[in-house]
Amino acid sequence: MALRHSKFLYESKVLLRELINTLNRDFQYVSVLGSDCIGKKYSTNRKSSSIASNDFNERGFVARVYDDGEYYEYSFNEISKESLNNIVEKIKINIRNLEKRNVSIKKHKHIDEIKSNQSLIKDIDINPRTLGDKVIIQKIEQLRDRGINKSNEIVNFQINYSFLQVNKIFLSNNKDLEETYMWADASAVCITSRNDKSKYYFDSVSGLKGVEILDDLEKKINSTVEIAISLLESEPIKPGEYNVIFSPDVSGLIAHEAFGHGVEMDMFVKDRAKAKHFIDTQIASPLVTMVDGAKGVEQTSSYDFDDEGTLAQDTIIIDKGILKNGLSDYISAMELNIKPTGNGKRESFERKAYSRMTNTYFKSGESTLREMIESIEYGLLLEGAGGGMEDPKNWGIQCTALVAREIKEGKLTGKLYSPIIITGYVPDVLKSVSMVSGEVGLSGAGFCGKGHKEWVKVSCGGPYIKSKVRLG
Repeated sequence: MALRHSKFLYESKVLLRELINTLNRDFQYVSVLGSDCIGKKYSTNRKSSSIASNDFNERGFVARVYDDGEYYEYSFNEISKESLNNIVEKIKINIRNLEKRNVSIKKHKHIDEIKSNQSLIKDIDINPRTLGDKVIIQKIEQLRDRGINKSNEIVNFQINYSFLQVNKIFLSNNKDLEETYMWADASAVCITSRNDKSKYYFDSVSGLKGVEILDDLEKKINSTVEIAISLLESEPIKPGEYNVIFSPDVSGLIAHEAFGHGVEMDMFVKDRAKAKHFIDTQIASPLVTMVDGAKGVEQTSSYDFDDEGTLAQDTIIIDKGILKNGLSDYISAMELNIKPTGNGKRESFERKAYSRMTNTYFKSGESTLREMIESIEYGLLLEGAGGGMEDPKNWGIQCTALVAREIKEGKLTGKLYSPIIITGYVPDVLKSVSMVSGEVGLSGAGFCGKGHKEWVKVSCGGPYIKSKVRLG
């Protein structure tokens, strides 16, 4: 089913061009990003069902102007023939006010854009906006009931589904870009209880899809329930160093936290990332190649251009163990005298663009999961990625996994440990990688913050990876 470009943005383009032409009289560079994003989120559990607006709904514009070595931005959510002069005047007044306050602003080069004119529409199978709330609620309630009815030990079973149709335009003297796509994610959460012990497990699906994503989730209901029940037999892990195999979702969490945040290059500019001093240095096993990009895969952070009008591309962060590149927005790239990588993302049109991850993942290898398990005398298979955090300044990492499956003498024993904390020094974790599987999986059901704020949609993933880490 074909999506349609935003009527609001389409009808605003003539006025935005007029705004740009007017601002060109006073500024050496002018661009406008227009955003019209609309979606909903649905949830159901044993007690209730709910529908709400997606947290990332937005409609508005941000203008960026360049004046005497300095960049300024102004956001607004309405534009009309009558308001054009007012917008121009407000931009000028804000700049004058900053000058009066003697605010120290770094000087930058003029943005040198390559002429580009392109339009993208990514189709989906079932559009939730036309299907309607009633049908969607019925679908997720059916999945909920299917999960709840599988065992008397299930305390609650929750299904979540959300979507966002993203419509964006980017206009400047040299660029006329527009794109429309929809991302969707869905998850199943199973909570179990036996005697005084409670456990939970969740699984998720995501992609550039519509309601058809629920068909993907349906295939995961049985395994979600089975694991949640089996965790009632799990034990706490004895803290120590173990040979482990990361499942693709845990590999993705490691990628995101280890050398995702650590190579966002606005942190290079602020000297808050250790990776700045290790470019072209071996920091991982030769089996490790890690990529970030909005172009090479289709997941929830795949797009045609970023929020600064830079066309999407893929960036090799680690190439066979060597740290090669970081991820940059346009301003950070100019500060570092490199080309921007298409990673300038905003939480909304009202927020600043930062260097942010898109789809971040380890590339495949040549081993099989069976070979990896058989190679371990004693170790663990880690599954069910939870949360994580990294210290870009010192390369410490902490991540969580919901399940650890015991491996003895090359075989899974059936014994489970939960929950699991993964910790260590990032280069130690990556240098100990000794096997990498051939299949790669990505998940984009979560969001990523910059510190405690600036939330954006991302995905991450990888193959099965054998490594050695400290667990607790």
